[in-house]
Amino acid sequence: MSDPTPAILDRIDADQSRALDRLMELLRIPSISTDPAHADDCDTAADWLVAELSHVGFDASKRATSGHPMVVAHGGKGDRHVLFYGHYDVQPVDPLSQWDHNPFDPRIDQTPRGPVIRARGASDDKGQLMTFVEACRHWKAETGDLPCRVTILFEGEEECGSPSLVPFLETNKEELTAEIALICDSGLYDDRVPAIITTLRGLLGEELTIKGPDRDLHSGIYGGPAINPARVLTRILGRLHDEQGRVTVPGFYDGVGEPPSQVKEGWKQLNFSTEAFLGEVGLSHPAGEVGRSGLEMLWSRPTAEINGLSSGYTGDGFKTVLPSKATAKVSFRLVGGQDPQRLRTAFRDWVIGQLPPDCHVSFQDHGAAPASAMQISNPIFSATQLALTEEWGTEAAYVGGGGSIPIAGYFQSILGMECVLTGFAKDDDAIHSPNEKYDVENFHKGVRSWARILGRIAA
Repeated sequence: MSDPTPAILDRIDADQSRALDRLMELLRIPSISTDPAHADDCDTAADWLVAELSHVGFDASKRATSGHPMVVAHGGKGDRHVLFYGHYDVQPVDPLSQWDHNPFDPRIDQTPRGPVIRARGASDDKGQLMTFVEACRHWKAETGDLPCRVTILFEGEEECGSPSLVPFLETNKEELTAEIALICDSGLYDDRVPAIITTLRGLLGEELTIKGPDRDLHSGIYGGPAINPARVLTRILGRLHDEQGRVTVPGFYDGVGEPPSQVKEGWKQLNFSTEAFLGEVGLSHPAGEVGRSGLEMLWSRPTAEINGLSSGYTGDGFKTVLPSKATAKVSFRLVGGQDPQRLRTAFRDWVIGQLPPDCHVSFQDHGAAPASAMQISNPIFSATQLALTEEWGTEAAYVGGGGSIPIAGYFQSILGMECVLTGFAKDDDAIHSPNEKYDVENFHKGVRSWARILGRIAA
């Protein structure tokens, strides 16, 4: 049997304008998951996707949760079975005054680098999930069916912490488990190099408040003999790293390993410039662990960062106050086998052990998720890499992810599946920011990429 992929790609090229029209319809739905005022809009977006997937030929349904609904669809046949995940909810649009137009009135803007789709959700994640839907559409149109079994899961709460996701996965484990999960919520390595993410850092969030006197004090009357919680807090946080940039919390590096030599060698071939990377944000000198490359620091090393500090008087003018409390928000990006709950305990013990008399500390946790590492020995990874290389004309890179995508870890721990994370966003897409965009070319090549990937997976 001849390969249908060339004919499918021709169909995708001929249908590009209609594919954009369909994406525009979805982008007009203001499915902001974190805002209760948009609950009906999230429901509408789920209904739209069910109708569209049904039109393509999937057995699609909307599934109720304690929050916004899930969309589940099944189609195709064959020995291979993949699960595709995306999310239809979007971030709030604030500050609205910084948008050039209504964020839910999508439009095509002409830029010096080509046309872009401008709207909230264009890149994160409606444009991305629709690349897969469109690829399935044209496989069905050309051959009458999909080349393998496909289950689709679209979530409506990713942008507000996915509170319903774990219970839904646990309840529907048998239905959703496949050979591998495909996740299209990431981007290219650079403008022309497609990427497959093989590692994702985990995340641990902590908020600590140190309390001293029972009220704010006059620094002229009490300064000197009275303990100052702001001084205590900053002294402790100043000890969080040593002179080599390493985190000093006892046991912090337990479970941290080194990437395989072939992976590190592949990173070298990417010719990443740490200086250029920092220069884009007005910096010039790396501040992480001494002796580590920029990509190692971003992709394979854990971090501890102070995200916010508050204490005393911070309004206009000046007030000579000795504050009664001081608060900091601290986050840790985790790698390898680091245990977030054990590290939470270790961090709290480390803080408590440095408190002077008359000071007490309270903690508030802000979530925890372990790191994820994909086993690229699965042949679907090499099939995906080959398909992307064919479409983009340059070898697809195996890369690390500096951020955290908890869904990948949930698929591993709950459904027992590895995840192929590949997407077509660009660094300048302004996701979560005003004037979010998605390049028309990337949307189109994303559809073509998934069509090739499905064919390679089936083969």
